[in-house]
Amino acid sequence: MKLTTSLAVAVGLAALAGCNQTPRENAADNIEANAENVAENIEANASNLSENIEANAENAAENVQANAENAAEDVRNSE
Repeated sequence: MKLTTSLAVAVGLAALAGCNQTPRENAADNIEANAENVAENIEANASNLSENIEANAENAAENVQANAENAAEDVRNSE
């Protein structure tokens, strides 16, 4: 969603900026817009990666806890 909005804004700005600009100014604007898009993609990927790492850590912790509870229950039930 964020990427789509950013692209729409960049395209709109590029279209508006295209009026009465030299080809060099247009090229410079395109370089800036492309750099912004790349930076936003990097941030989005980093966010997704950190969310995945956190989810994996939570799952691992829950598995350790479940295994400990099962082992404790086995000890209690064995005679």
